[in-house]
Amino acid sequence: MARTGRPREFDRDRAIDAAMALFWSQGYEPTSLTQLKSCMGNISPASFYAAFGSKEALFREVVQYYLATYGQVMAPLGDESLAPRDAIERTLRGSARMQSARTHPCGCLIVAGASNCSPENEPVQALLAEERQRTRAGFMACVKRAIASGELRDCAATQVLPDIFTTFLHGMTCEARDGVTSDNLDAAITSLLTLWDASAVMSGTGKHPKNS
Repeated sequence: MARTGRPREFDRDRAIDAAMALFWSQGYEPTSLTQLKSCMGNISPASFYAAFGSKEALFREVVQYYLATYGQVMAPLGDESLAPRDAIERTLRGSARMQSARTHPCGCLIVAGASNCSPENEPVQALLAEERQRTRAGFMACVKRAIASGELRDCAATQVLPDIFTTFLHGMTCEARDGVTSDNLDAAITSLLTLWDASAVMSGTGKHPKNS
């Protein structure tokens, strides 16, 4: 006997969340359309293409969803109400907790989502590279603010701080995926920030004095 009643409605938000988890754990290129349609509720090819247009278009939507949710750990970098050092510390520690959590795939989607792609998927790599560049720019802006306010000395050591922080942040993806805990990453961040303190100008508060 034929079934009656309305068909099950397509839950777009839930589908995006499921696709994000799959892309996050496997990467863009290894993730197949079959896997995507299955994890998104066994939707039909027609429903998939009607809703998202293509795998790449879906991935772009997933990236924006990730940035608006898990990616908000990067928000302190752009918060000028925070002292530059505090903005960097909050970003690093927040990202360490997020990347090492076991409630979702480990690491960072922006770092690992398209680390190995064939030439035809270069636009996907470019998309994530652009987001990583935003991170570099955020660290750079914090360092420049600190120099301008007199918190940091303007010297060769401070000029490379943005590269050091960016490299550490992106490297946490490998560490988190290898099982390094947030406590270990947190301890490493504490040591990393001594590089900032070594170039700090002695202030009246003495909060971040220059190391002797």
